Amino acid sequence: MIKKQVTFSSELTPMLVEDYLQNHPEFFNDHLHLLEQMVIPHPSGHAVSLISKQLEIYRTKHQELEKQLNGLIEVARENDAVSVRMHKLALALLDSASLEQMLHNLELVLSDYFLTDFSAVRIIGDPTHPSLADLFVEPGSKILEPFAKELSKNKPKCGRPTLAQATALFGDLAFQVKSCAIIPMNFTKLEGLLVIGSREEGRFHPSMGHLFLTQMSELVGTRLISLLQQSNGC
Repeated sequence: MIKKQVTFSSELTPMLVEDYLQNHPEFFNDHLHLLEQMVIPHPSGHAVSLISKQLEIYRTKHQELEKQLNGLIEVARENDAVSVRMHKLALALLDSASLEQMLHNLELVLSDYFLTDFSAVRIIGDPTHPSLADLFVEPGSKILEPFAKELSKNKPKCGRPTLAQATALFGDLAFQVKSCAIIPMNFTKLEGLLVIGSREEGRFHPSMGHLFLTQMSELVGTRLISLLQQSNGC
């Protein structure tokens, strides 16, 4: 009996082997003994079996996917929590029958649900309510100078406020404000500022998203316009 001699082409390359294995994924199912014989160099200098190497790869991929999934779950939880807070804010604003009540309810919601230590609302315009003189800032007032950049860009800004900004809004408590969100309110019938602050330096940081802050200013601004018109008899 003549034994058949198997010869290999000199043109066989690693790329051809790789292509063949990719096109024939069942190859090792029919040649399990090869898996037991194959070894792959390990970075430590030791050799590991192909099966062990595959398990290591799968384990690493699983850990990466698990980490990504946990990250997405955490983001979803944070978004749910913010949605609940925004709902509480909307209810508190709607439940306000006057400017005084609205400012009181706003301060409570921001403190209890948004965990803020400081809050301030300023409407740019001539005071129309003597009892709420601190709520209004006359156009061109020096109080507005520290906020010129934020007002011109009409975008929320988060981070540590300047001393001038903190002093203009919170007076003697300025040094306690370690971080804040300065949120411009720029509507057809109202222009002003909504500012929320914290004693924690990292509570409001520059990398924070602006979506919910903008929505907050829209809720507060819209309710302010309604109550102002109501108090003026419009």
